[in-house]
Amino acid sequence: MENGDLLDRCRAGDELAWEALVRRFQARVHGLALLYLGDREEARDCAQDVFVRVYRHLDDCREADGFLPWLLRITRNAAIDRQRRHRARPTGRSVPLEEAESIAAPGPDPAEELRATGRRARGRSALERLGSLNREIVILKEIQGLSFESVAGMLGIPVGTAKSRSNRARLELARMLADPSGVNAVESEEMRS
Repeated sequence: MENGDLLDRCRAGDELAWEALVRRFQARVHGLALLYLGDREEARDCAQDVFVRVYRHLDDCREADGFLPWLLRITRNAAIDRQRRHRARPTGRSVPLEEAESIAAPGPDPAEELRATGRRARGRSALERLGSLNREIVILKEIQGLSFESVAGMLGIPVGTAKSRSNRARLELARMLADPSGVNAVESEEMRS
């Protein structure tokens, strides 16, 4: 079923259509939230918040072609809001040492999963070393597949700037990945300063 038909059915109150829409886009929403937040549970919570917002504001997105950029913009904003809240009010809970040993992790540790796949870990590390604007452009354009026009609109920059920053960011990522010692990363940090 096409996105336009699915959206029309969702607006008409079709619960099965809503479920199909969520299933179609949940991996992308979760993946983007995970790139911003770096924590699977936080990304899951963020994705749930995103779909609640989307449900409440389905009428705001009338064009089927504009749905994906609209959805990803909501996801990006929700993840950034969540990051800001955590920086303002860091969560922490003290656990007595005796109880700490009995607390089981709910699943595999994300850090261990990343270490197990060396290429993904190096890629994520290189992505994190990019400047914030370049990182967002790479995430939105290269990973999420949005057009330069959509990326520029989301970030409030000219399309030409999005294109040139994307090119520079990809070259910088390639240099960092080609140099496992991190020497180029230091040079690029100094160039940004």
